[in-house]
Amino acid sequence: MSRRLVVPGRFSASLRSRAPTLALIGAAAALAFQLSGCAVGPDYHRPDTAVPAAYKEAPEGFKVAQPADTADRGMWWLIYDDAQLNGLMDQLNTNNQTVAQYAAAYRQARALVGEARAAYFPVVSASFSGTRSRTPSRVSSSSSSFSSGSGSISNNVNLGLDATWEPDLWGKVSRTVSAEEAGQQGAAADLANARLSAQATLAQTYFTLRALDAQQKLLDDTVAAYQKSLTLTQNQYAQGVAGRADVVQAQTQLQSAQAAAIDNGVARAQDEHAIAVLVGQPASSFTLPPSPLTATPPTVPLTMPSALLERRPDIASAERKAAAANEQIGVAISAFFPTLTLSASGGFESSVFSQLLQMPSRFWTLGPSLAATVFDAGLRRAQTEAARAAYDQQVATYRQTVLAAFQDVEDNLASQRILAQEIVVQQQAVESAQHALSIVTNEYKAGTIDYQNVLSAQTTAFTAQQKLASIAGQRMVSSVGLVKALGGGWDTAQMARESGGVAAATAQDARTQ
Repeated sequence: MSRRLVVPGRFSASLRSRAPTLALIGAAAALAFQLSGCAVGPDYHRPDTAVPAAYKEAPEGFKVAQPADTADRGMWWLIYDDAQLNGLMDQLNTNNQTVAQYAAAYRQARALVGEARAAYFPVVSASFSGTRSRTPSRVSSSSSSFSSGSGSISNNVNLGLDATWEPDLWGKVSRTVSAEEAGQQGAAADLANARLSAQATLAQTYFTLRALDAQQKLLDDTVAAYQKSLTLTQNQYAQGVAGRADVVQAQTQLQSAQAAAIDNGVARAQDEHAIAVLVGQPASSFTLPPSPLTATPPTVPLTMPSALLERRPDIASAERKAAAANEQIGVAISAFFPTLTLSASGGFESSVFSQLLQMPSRFWTLGPSLAATVFDAGLRRAQTEAARAAYDQQVATYRQTVLAAFQDVEDNLASQRILAQEIVVQQQAVESAQHALSIVTNEYKAGTIDYQNVLSAQTTAFTAQQKLASIAGQRMVSSVGLVKALGGGWDTAQMARESGGVAAATAQDARTQ
C-alpha cells in the first residue's frame, strides 16, 4: 500500500528554505517505505487435522453426491415439504433474538476491521483558539508589589493543523488488520452457525411436537378402545360370564390410559412454548393446532468427508479464530522493534484577527521521531509467549471442533440407518400385536379365556403402537440432525457475503427500538 504525508501547500515556500530538515524527513520517509513491507511474525497456514477417507456409518451403496445435489439450498427445510414448518422458519429468520445477537456481533467485527485499517493513514487534526488576557503593571520597588493601574491587555488567535503518521515498518498494522478480518469472517461463520442451530432446533422441536400429536391420537383411540372393552366386560359381568375383578381391571386400564392421554399434553405444551421462543413470540399468545406426524425422512445427499471442513460454519469459525490468533503473534513481536513517527504541524497565530491569515502570522514544525523500548522487565517477551499460547489454544479448539463434527455426522448417519431398520421391524410388531389382540378378544367374547389375557394383549398392542410413533418422531429429528451436521447447505464462501444475512436482524432491531 502506498502511503504519503500530506503537508498543506501554504507552507511550501518556507519549507523549501529548510533543505536540511526536508532531507531528514525525506530520508525517514524513504526508510519507512522500504521497511513497511517487513512484517514480522509467522505466516499462517491452516492447521493440519485428521480427515477420514469415508464415513463409517454411511449406508450400503453410498455414492458421493453430484455437484448439482450439493448446491447451496439456502432454505434447507423445504425438503420436508411442510407448509407449517416453512412459515415458522420465516418467523425465526426475522425475529429470533439469539440470531440477532450474533448479527450485532458480526456488525461489530466488521467495524473493527475499519478501525484497524485506519492506522494505515495519517491522523490530521485542526484547531482554532482565541484568548484575551490582562497582565497587571509591575511597580519598581523593593517590595516588588503590583500597581493598581490598568496593566496591559493582549489578544491571541491561533488556527492550526497537525498531522502525524506512524509507518507500518514491522507489519503491526497489517497483522492487526489481518487479525480483524479473520475475526470478521469468524463472526460471519458464528452468525451462520447460530442461525443454522436455531433453525435445526426449531425443526427438531416441531417434529417432536408432531410426534406427540401422533401419540395423542393413539392415546385417544386407545381410550376409546378401552372404553368399549370396559363396556364389554360389564356386559359379560351382567350375564354372569365375567367376574367383578375383570370389571375393576378394565376400569383401571381405562383410567390409566386417560391419565397418559392427559400427561402427554404436558410435553406438547412445553414444545409449543419452546417453538414460540424460537420464532420470537410470547408463549402466552402462540398456538399450533394439533396435526399428527405423517412425514418420512427425505434422502439427504452426502459429500466426501473432506468437504465437511468447508460446509460446517462452526469449523470455519474455529479456523478463522486460529488465523486471527496467529496474526496476534506478529503484533506482539513487532513491539521488539523501534517505531518511527512522522509529524507536521502548522498554521497561523496573531494578536489581530484581521491579520490572522497573512504570511507573517504563519508557523510550522516538521520532523521525525524514532522510539524504542530499552527495558521492560520481560513484558514484550511475556506478551509474545502469551500470543503463541493463545494460538496453540485456538489450533486445539479447531481440531477438536473437526473431531466433534465428524462424530456428529457419524452419530446421525448411524441413527438414520438403525432407525430405518427398526421401524420396519416395529411395524411388523404392531401388526402382530393387533392380530393377537383381535384373536384374544374374540376368544374372550366366546368365554374360552379370562379377561387377564385380554389385558395383556391390549397392553402389548398399545406399547407396540406407542413405540412405533416414537421411532417415527426420532427418525425425523435425526434427519434434521444430519442436515445440520452436514452444514445445512452452507459453505465457507458465504463468510464474505454474510452482510446480506444481517438485514433481517437489523430490521428487527429497528422495529424494537
